This record gives sequence, C-alpha cells and structure tokens, in this order.
Amino acid sequence: MPELDLQTAIPALRAGGVIAYPTEAVWGLGCDPSNEAAVMKLLALKQRPVEKGMILVAAATAQLEGWVRLDALAGDRRQAVLDSWPGANTWIVPAGPLAPRWITGEHDGIAVRVSAHPLVRALCQAWGGPLVSTSANLAGQPPARDRSQLDPVLLARLDGLLAGATGGLAQPTRIRIAATGQVLRD
Repeated sequence: MPELDLQTAIPALRAGGVIAYPTEAVWGLGCDPSNEAAVMKLLALKQRPVEKGMILVAAATAQLEGWVRLDALAGDRRQAVLDSWPGANTWIVPAGPLAPRWITGEHDGIAVRVSAHPLVRALCQAWGGPLVSTSANLAGQPPARDRSQLDPVLLARLDGLLAGATGGLAQPTRIRIAATGQVLRD
C-alpha cells in the first residue's frame, strides 16, 4: 500500500481508489462520493451495508452545495449548523440533487461535516469537493486512534495512506440531526 502525500492522493482518488487518512479523532477511509464503484469498494472493505449511508467531509460549506439542502432547514437550525463549522460536528442534513443512494443509503439526509482538521481540509481543498469519511476499521470493530492500530488486512487492500496525526479528540465526532438538534451519536 503506497504512502501518499497531497499530490499523490488526488490521482489515487480520481482513479476510484480508497485511501486512509487521519481525522479529528480516528483514522478514516475516504473516496470520491460521486464514484459508485469507489464507494462500493470502500463498503466492501469495511463490510458495511450501503443502507447505512456515508458521511461526507468538506473543507468549506460551499463544497457541500448540491450534496445537501441547507436551505431546507429553518433559519435558526441552519445557523446552528453553520456556526459549528469548521469543527468536529457532523450533522444529518436533507440530501440535495447530487446525493446518490450509495451515499444516502436508506435515508433522506446525509451526514456531513466541515472539518477543522488541517490535513482533512487540505485534502478536500486539493480534491476540490467533499470526500467520503468513515472510520478505518471493519464494521463492528473499534476505530483506529493512531496508525499503529490500523488493521493490516484492511491496509493491504487500500490504494494508499496519507500520513499524519489525528486531531486528538477522545471520541469520533458527535452526529446530530440538523432539523432538530437531536444527538444520534455523542
């Protein structure tokens, strides 16, 4: 599995690859959310059902345009979401016209985050849009908090790894429903 930097990660992603990279609390897996084959490859690697849906991470709110419908939220709820970004806050937002079922799963919304993690932001900026972001572990297994905890079997099946450090959070990001503020994962 190749070691990547920002310049080599982008061609790997454009080719439909799945890469590992550090996020706010754990190591993540990412790919092009608009590439169905890449998302299906990621889901197969994780042994995760497509029905659960995926999280998208971005460098800026503008990168989520078309993927989500922030305008579908009441003004105070939309402002709560926007005020929490960039940061370690993941929100379920109504899906937009760019959101295919391999991203939304059985849901009408998408979990999205505008990250404050410098490497995640740089990766999304270099990519030019949002990326899939899910923990780098097999479904049901604990997430890898540092590189040494990454499953060697999983690593061997990836298209590359973007080296770096996690953001040091004790838990993966909180997930809330944007329309209500209800916490789904704390």
